[in-house]
Amino acid sequence: MSSYSLKFKSPAELLKFIKDQDIQFIDLNFTDLRGKWQHTTEHVSAFDEGKITNGIYFDGSSIAGWKRINESDMTIIPDISKACLDPFAAQKTMKIFCDVREPSTGKPYDRDPRNIAKAAEQYLKKTGVGDVAYFGPEAEFFVFEDVQMCAEPNQVRFKVDSSEGSYNAGRVYPDGNMGHRPAPKGAYFPESPVDSLSDIRGEMVTVMQNMGLSVEKHHHEVAPSQCEIGIKFSSLTDSADNVQIYKHVVHNVANSYGKTATFLPKPIYGDNGSGMHVHQSIWKSGKPQFSGESYADLSDTALYYIGGIIKHAKALNAFTNPSTNSYKRLVPGYEAPVLLAYSARNRSAACRIPVSPSPSSKRIEVRFPDPSANPYLAFSAMLMAGLDGVKNKIHPGDAMDKNLYDLSETEFGSLPLVCRTLREAVEALQDDHAFLLEGDVFTQSILEAYITLKMEEVERYESMVHPIEYLMYYSC
Repeated sequence: MSSYSLKFKSPAELLKFIKDQDIQFIDLNFTDLRGKWQHTTEHVSAFDEGKITNGIYFDGSSIAGWKRINESDMTIIPDISKACLDPFAAQKTMKIFCDVREPSTGKPYDRDPRNIAKAAEQYLKKTGVGDVAYFGPEAEFFVFEDVQMCAEPNQVRFKVDSSEGSYNAGRVYPDGNMGHRPAPKGAYFPESPVDSLSDIRGEMVTVMQNMGLSVEKHHHEVAPSQCEIGIKFSSLTDSADNVQIYKHVVHNVANSYGKTATFLPKPIYGDNGSGMHVHQSIWKSGKPQFSGESYADLSDTALYYIGGIIKHAKALNAFTNPSTNSYKRLVPGYEAPVLLAYSARNRSAACRIPVSPSPSSKRIEVRFPDPSANPYLAFSAMLMAGLDGVKNKIHPGDAMDKNLYDLSETEFGSLPLVCRTLREAVEALQDDHAFLLEGDVFTQSILEAYITLKMEEVERYESMVHPIEYLMYYSC
């Protein structure tokens, strides 16, 4: 087969394919609250129509933020419309995306991120604003050759290494130091041999395509060791599914080359971090709803959508920038948008309106998210914020077309900012979440569980002694 992307109309069709292709294992994948892919694997001899229809049981109490031990049974139901073959498995293995249900009622589990994404899509239809929301994520990542990390009572440190790093300019290599490497903040679009990762990215693209993703481009990003692969937009849930495949491929291809890839937003001090710019648009009855005659040829619907994103941005940060490390990226000077403004030209704005050759390509680009986000939760939360803006006609104000980093102190101080810490983001979510509860897309239960999970991370981070404190205060 030229493609490993699979979509079946019935359990019988799926089982016939498994038999005809001599598939040995069926990998059932679902996503936890933090956005990590989880899986359990069924041998072909144990996988039948009953398991496809009724699912299989697993221990939900072992998944962070989910069930208590006294109510731990959960069911995962294969979604036979979203499957692919896993090219990294030693034995022939099919991966199937799954939804999680409550075994006692058979209803979708309200803390399953994929169920939330599907609920958000249904809510969009109920509002009448549109019938499909398209999302196009641009996730960046770093590729290193070695990574060491340690957090012990008597030592806290990390060390990463890459032949592209400027810190290796004077290093003695067994086969010689070739000297071709990009400068800090100077790695955008270089030709080889300065770009040493082109072949790895090409392999990633090929594997992604084989697993069903439509890939448009790949290139080196601004920081040494930093890359981006552009995948085509899709509907909300499908796009989130695609991000999970994207990450799976990036991690495993890098590993096959003897390297390590990370979606950590800010792995290197003093250089650009990794964002996940998310392009968004809404369509209704086959027509684009963001195209119009207002600023940058946007419709009022699009402007109100931007207004909702900006109004709720700090609460959104808890989903779009969900790690303590996220806020090391969201600082001025590294192309990360910290000011909540919108613009048709300015990449330093939180919301950008890309150049569109036709009404059908009119969209907005939300630039503050990063790839540590759970894509199902982040995309759903942004859609809910945008729809709240449309519902309440929240205008975003005037656009900002000047360089936002060259603003005077007075101008800078008049603009709202993204959160500076994960704690601030979680507290903003606690105060501003009514828009997420509309249509029962998010429930109070999922929000409380998510907030608890994130506060555990905040408290662990805030209580850890940091090496910079030794440098600044040891001799005080």
